[in-house]
Amino acid sequence: MKTLIAILMTALFATAAIAQTASTAPAATPKAEEKAAKADAKAEEKAAKATSEAKADTAKADAKAEKKAAKAQKKSDKKVAEAKKEAAEEKADAAKK
Repeated sequence: MKTLIAILMTALFATAAIAQTASTAPAATPKAEEKAAKADAKAEEKAAKATSEAKADTAKADAKAEKKAAKAQKKSDKKVAEAKKEAAEEKADAAKK
């Protein structure tokens, strides 16, 4: 009797386990696939736009930095030229004395 009850309990659990297995998902419809493709294209477009904006910002920053560096170099060159001119004048004055 105990064996019969054990077999019935096992069968009951097995039946319950099989009944609860997940069913497969239905196949995607063409409209759903089209919608997903549009969403992917839109996301790629958005990413490309963000990339191009970032490149433009970087280019602007680089141009600004180059302009600033050129201005500093010009100022430095001017000071060096003035110093050389003053040194030459002092040397000429010393030679006169």
